[in-house]
Amino acid sequence: MSLSQEKLKQNIKNIYEQAGDAEVIAVTKYVDIEAMKSLYNQGVRLFAENRAQELLEKQDLLGDLNEEIEWHFIGRLQRRPVKDIINRIDYLHSLDRMSLVKEVDKRAEGIIKCFLQVNISQEEQKAGFAVEELEEVIQEIADYPNIEIIGLMTMAPYEAEEDELNHIFSSLKNEQEKIAALNLPYAPCQELSMGMSRDYHLAVAHGATYVRVGSAFFEE
Repeated sequence: MSLSQEKLKQNIKNIYEQAGDAEVIAVTKYVDIEAMKSLYNQGVRLFAENRAQELLEKQDLLGDLNEEIEWHFIGRLQRRPVKDIINRIDYLHSLDRMSLVKEVDKRAEGIIKCFLQVNISQEEQKAGFAVEELEEVIQEIADYPNIEIIGLMTMAPYEAEEDELNHIFSSLKNEQEKIAALNLPYAPCQELSMGMSRDYHLAVAHGATYVRVGSAFFEE
């Protein structure tokens, strides 16, 4: 890692200040173990990966440090690796289809804290539940005792302008409040996972409680 420790420390300080009360998750899918250890040594404890194999490899390499790390999985999760990772993470941000709900429930050794991934922007290539099916999905999840829906997650289009981003984030907030108002014990839905390096400040303004930040940590 070419970035100086002083610059990394300053980047971390800036990110946490802009995030306010939101939890900052360090997305480490493009960085090596040494960079992760640098973040850890500066006090970062929430880490996220989007590939099952990388998550497992990095956990193995980090060894005893895992005891203090809170692991988040944020990528599209195929059925086969569910059994390998689901009991090695603290949060699943990408619960995006009912077949995955069933597999997670089957493989989990306890209750898994999950975010329903919502395709707010209605992009054909994006995973996630459509807004109009959320109510039905939430009712179905009652049948799966190892699933707890703690909130909603979305991924905004990379090329989205500020007006579109504001609409996406406010729409997800609106859906989260609707589900929370149902007062379902298995779906408290108090959390919002939205916003990445380029737009997390906007997400925070719309009530994000978790932001997923990667490249901003390592800006020169």
